[in-house]
Amino acid sequence: MSGLSEQVALVTGASRGLGRGIALVLAENGANLVVNYRTAEDKADEVVAEIRDMGRQAIKVQADVSAADQVNRLFETVTRHFGRLDILVNNAGLSRPQDIFETSEEDWHFLVNTNLTSSFLCSKAAMQIMAARKSGRIVFISSVVGEQGALFGHVHYAATKSGMLGMTKTLARTAAPLGITVNAVAPGCIETELLHQALSPERIAKLAADIPLGLGNTRDIGLAVAYLCGESGRYVTGATIDVNGGLYMR
Repeated sequence: MSGLSEQVALVTGASRGLGRGIALVLAENGANLVVNYRTAEDKADEVVAEIRDMGRQAIKVQADVSAADQVNRLFETVTRHFGRLDILVNNAGLSRPQDIFETSEEDWHFLVNTNLTSSFLCSKAAMQIMAARKSGRIVFISSVVGEQGALFGHVHYAATKSGMLGMTKTLARTAAPLGITVNAVAPGCIETELLHQALSPERIAKLAADIPLGLGNTRDIGLAVAYLCGESGRYVTGATIDVNGGLYMR
């Protein structure tokens, strides 16, 4: 597949989990990749190597995307290396298995900054670059909990993922005259490290049993992102694609 041939895609939090899966599918479709990571440099190196093995270009860039100065450095590196940016995937995020009574103010601000402020900062920087070319695609990786609420606490995580959906719709209106589409993908229960950190094995097993199609994988999310970023998604903006195996049906 080459639907994204020679386009440059930045995936935040791409060293593992959903970000890794998304980056690999975009590369399969022809894109060159900027693999952002915060701490897992060895994992980022592995993703870059896999992408280069496909014949695509790839670089890794360390940055905490919840910090404005590091976001500025990240996007300066992208433009200096590639001279353009066609796709931004706001994927960087964390969760913590806490209900509201266990969540401190510090916990709250940490999750909001990591998951939501990062998306705001990166989207703003990306739109400034994309506007010059009158072309671009931005995809937020939200979650089913942003639509239905979290099942086991995670009030801060659910709030950030709902916030992403509101940001998606708002930025879609702002970006349309600039030739940029803005959409979201809302994964359900996907086999990642984050899922196993957030939920006990018993809860994961129960969830999987209640999902019509069972647990998903990171490639499922990558394929949805590739659709939104390719020619097939040209006329789609402000939308949320549910990739949850039937866990939540609107």
